[in-house]
Amino acid sequence: MASNIIIKTPEQIEKLRVAGKIAAEVLEMIEPHVQAGITTEELDDIMLRFIEDDKQSISACLGYHGYPKCTCISVNEVVCHGIPGKHKLHNGDIVNIDVTVIKDGFHGDTSKMFIVGQTSPRNHQLVKVTQNCLYEAIRAMGPGKNLTEVGRVIEGIAKKEGFSIVRDYCGHGIGEGFHEEPQVVHYYPNPYSVILKPGMVFTIEPMLNAGTWRVKVNRKDGWTVTTADKQPSAQFEHTIVITETGCEVLTLRQEEEETLGRYITAK
Repeated sequence: MASNIIIKTPEQIEKLRVAGKIAAEVLEMIEPHVQAGITTEELDDIMLRFIEDDKQSISACLGYHGYPKCTCISVNEVVCHGIPGKHKLHNGDIVNIDVTVIKDGFHGDTSKMFIVGQTSPRNHQLVKVTQNCLYEAIRAMGPGKNLTEVGRVIEGIAKKEGFSIVRDYCGHGIGEGFHEEPQVVHYYPNPYSVILKPGMVFTIEPMLNAGTWRVKVNRKDGWTVTTADKQPSAQFEHTIVITETGCEVLTLRQEEEETLGRYITAK
């Protein structure tokens, strides 16, 4: 797998920074719209207009292998790949919005959880722990580190909190291609051993479930993934590039400047 990983040039990394910033701005822009009563399709339409009209960019998801919408919006027990539609959000829902944009041929990929109104303490904890899993995994990344550290860090946190880690979906390399090597799995132990080098770019996107890690795909639409036991799921995602001293978060949102920071020195 390591031999198939594309090491990005400084010029390519700069283009990935631009794409990553736009993807982050989509999530920042949509936040005030994530309210009870709005449909997921309405949210998707707002984001598509922002991506195309305001940012002169392309939605990477729209038309990808036939996917019909601009973003993935996954509510409550939907793990990932939720197709926006007529479903209205309700007070207490937890919602993942996953955005990938293309700008000048390069991808920016990120996702965030939103809480609609007031939700249960268990849902709050699930969202909080999932975000912490992402942050701690990012902080463990750097040159000379093994990619398996992603899974080791996340496994330790999730297990302690009583949550399970989805095994059927993973992070991935990214650049001019939407999905490149390496595969980035979030559980441990795992066989995906890669020694990291500067210029490697990939996503980390842990999906944690309140119940079983097992999931199922909707047979009718071929996309929507839900937890097998209908318990809630949460996901956060960032795109990072390995640097000489650690990593840089290419999809950082302004709200994360203090809690995470753009430039990470590896532990």
